[in-house]
Amino acid sequence: MSYSSKPWLQKYPENIDWDIEITPRPVFSMLQDAAAKYPDSPAFDFLGKKYTWSQMYEMARCTAKGLQSYGVKKGDHVGIFLPNSPYFLVSYFAVMMTGATVVNLNPLYAEDELSHLIEDAEIDLVITLDLKLLFDKMDKMLKSTRLKRVVVCPFVKILPFPKNILFPIVKCAELTKTPKDNRYIDFMELLKNDGSVEIPSIDPNEDLAVLQFTGGTTGLPKAAMLTHYNVYANAAQAKAWFYQVEEASGKMLGVLPFFHVFAMTAVMNFSVINALEIVALPRFDLADTLKTIHKKKVHLFPAVPAIYSAINNSPLRNKYDLSSLKFCLSGGAPLPVEVKKSFEENTGCTVIEGYGLTESAPVACGNPIEGENKAGSIGLPFPGTMIEIIDKDDKTSAVPLGERGELCIIGPQVMKGYWNKPDATKDTLRMSESGKLRLHTGDIAIMDKDG
Repeated sequence: MSYSSKPWLQKYPENIDWDIEITPRPVFSMLQDAAAKYPDSPAFDFLGKKYTWSQMYEMARCTAKGLQSYGVKKGDHVGIFLPNSPYFLVSYFAVMMTGATVVNLNPLYAEDELSHLIEDAEIDLVITLDLKLLFDKMDKMLKSTRLKRVVVCPFVKILPFPKNILFPIVKCAELTKTPKDNRYIDFMELLKNDGSVEIPSIDPNEDLAVLQFTGGTTGLPKAAMLTHYNVYANAAQAKAWFYQVEEASGKMLGVLPFFHVFAMTAVMNFSVINALEIVALPRFDLADTLKTIHKKKVHLFPAVPAIYSAINNSPLRNKYDLSSLKFCLSGGAPLPVEVKKSFEENTGCTVIEGYGLTESAPVACGNPIEGENKAGSIGLPFPGTMIEIIDKDDKTSAVPLGERGELCIIGPQVMKGYWNKPDATKDTLRMSESGKLRLHTGDIAIMDKDG
């Protein structure tokens, strides 16, 4: 059998069109649109220092032109080695404006891991901070790998007053001085241009926006090749799913790291496509997170189950008002039913569980905000997404509804393949009966009669 009948349509939310048409567009078009439609709306709040959408777009354009002056071009791979900050969003979109591909690097990676990723992804330039925790690692990579240049962003420049005055005094040991060497590029010097970046022609269906490393279950990390269409489409799918979110009228808490595919889409890109204000924290701290929700009146809060559980079990929870929360999205790991129920009872906010993986940019399924929300379920296929439960042995035929099989995904968010891994690509991406590539996730699932 096949799922051509789309059993999920009988339970699909009335206000969401599953058979959605998403026009392929470059990822950076989302930032262009936000700046054009809402130039003066708040875009980013980093520890109290705020930026508008027009400011973020202008910084991205100047960064892109600056990168081009150092030879960055279409087809190059640029590493982003940053925590959540304005620099991350600006760098992410600037790199894509040059036609280059973003490679997200986890700042917590050990040196041997970074060395492997830099060589494997063929990275010649990395953007990082002047914090020793990050800079020292990239300094070593510059001397031991193919890496040729490092763009250094000054942390103090993105701090509000008086933190920008106090940090260099109180935390001076955490900062480093950039060596006077042409291999190191001062980010502030990079910005000194008119922003007239020459954006090359982008084929959203073919050109790579992001190389996103995934550990998978075995072996060394593999880089999923996510095209501009993959990344843009998943943001557009999320926008359609959360149709209750009004453009330019909400605050998104950015505590999950942007370098992870879940936060890249569900926090950063979802905010950009909706022109929401991102209230960003550089790392997760329970007290800071609760205080920020209380003080900033945050509306949207994507997180992993461990964070929701930590809030449920914290005595600090009763100290802060979390009633501003409207939408909470859980991903990254299965959400225990008791964690979901407890958080909803404590905050009044419905927690929506989603499912996805790096190879699907990442979201493929989600529980609806309105209508039946089945606890313990990953919900319904996202708009434009076909889910099939395939016989895990023959890897071809769909199993009957209610039977266990391998969860497979067909949709615009499915990756192009693994970078330089043709055998792994052939094993993971297989042609379906419909003639479209089907992503075999390796996860075992059951689809019920409601899809």
